[in-house]
Amino acid sequence: MRVILTGGGTGGHIYPAIAIGQAVQKEWPQCEILYMGTKRGLENKIVPEAGFPMVVYDLEGWQRKLSFQAIRACWKAGSAFFAARKKIREFSPQLVIGTGGYVCLPVVAAAARLGIPTLLHEQNAIPGLTNRVLVGKVKEILLTFPEAKQHFSASLQKKLQVTGLPIRPAILQKERSEGLAFFGLSPDKLTLLGVGGSRGAQSINRAMLYVCRKYADDPRVQIIHLTGQDGYAEFRREAECFGINLGNNGNIIIKPYLQEMEYALACADLCVARSGAAFLAEMTAKGLPGILVPYPYAAENHQEYNARALVEQGAAEMILDRDLTGERLFEKIEKVLFVREKREKMAEKSKQAGKPEAIDNIIRAIKKYL
Repeated sequence: MRVILTGGGTGGHIYPAIAIGQAVQKEWPQCEILYMGTKRGLENKIVPEAGFPMVVYDLEGWQRKLSFQAIRACWKAGSAFFAARKKIREFSPQLVIGTGGYVCLPVVAAAARLGIPTLLHEQNAIPGLTNRVLVGKVKEILLTFPEAKQHFSASLQKKLQVTGLPIRPAILQKERSEGLAFFGLSPDKLTLLGVGGSRGAQSINRAMLYVCRKYADDPRVQIIHLTGQDGYAEFRREAECFGINLGNNGNIIIKPYLQEMEYALACADLCVARSGAAFLAEMTAKGLPGILVPYPYAAENHQEYNARALVEQGAAEMILDRDLTGERLFEKIEKVLFVREKREKMAEKSKQAGKPEAIDNIIRAIKKYL
């Protein structure tokens, strides 16, 4: 048995593909996996670490207007189509699974042209351009958000299935006590988790700096804030200017990045974060309420659609990036974190929105073709 995975550019496309690949190999241990990605995407680091063999193609995203760059991107996509078709013939897979990003277009199109069953997984509440282009060629599209259905025509609804977004098993396995022990935090305080991220995190970091100033040495709360690599040095410098001694502060932990995200989610009571689909899947699987600040430059503003889906379900509150200030964020935190009834109700709604069984749903869909 052989399966091709394709998806790339950002972690939001790559991590779901890896989770699917790992689940496929757990279900069918003898199955061979081949990953097809781009030369420049994060998959070049992430996929080899996951242990999957990979081939890459020279591709780039295209501007949605007539330009030299768009013509060049189309030329590269055409070249990748023929190269991928040749590789697919050689590998002879039973199934090709795409998780989004511009690499999916030539790979999935080539597989469909060869008559090989193809599946797509759409992470966001508003489907990406690649998946909308490919929908007519694939057997089935697996969705994270039910709201994504409305963006496909009535004739395509039979191809759609809401499965949720697969997450790493470790996210579900860690208990609150383990998370608190990992950070050396108190079980008697509420824990606020801030996640800036490496891209576009400056606004969240500025707002969280104000929050840290307000809560420094507050006996009710403890804070874990991940600034992103780009914002870490500046955050520490500004914190010291405001008199916050991060090296000797009993309730604030600042890190640029956290590989072991499962521990932070295990002990959090409230999250402040962007609204990328992968993080929201983890947050809701743990039943955590969120204050979400969508990244304003995401393709087709999909992060705002993701956030609104949870706001409408009562699992989160949202502040648009242009409206974000430290004062406004602090006010939102006060009204959620320290109002137990509201916090617990949002947590319950988050748990209902989450789909920890997503990978089981996806494996059931895959079994139709393997």
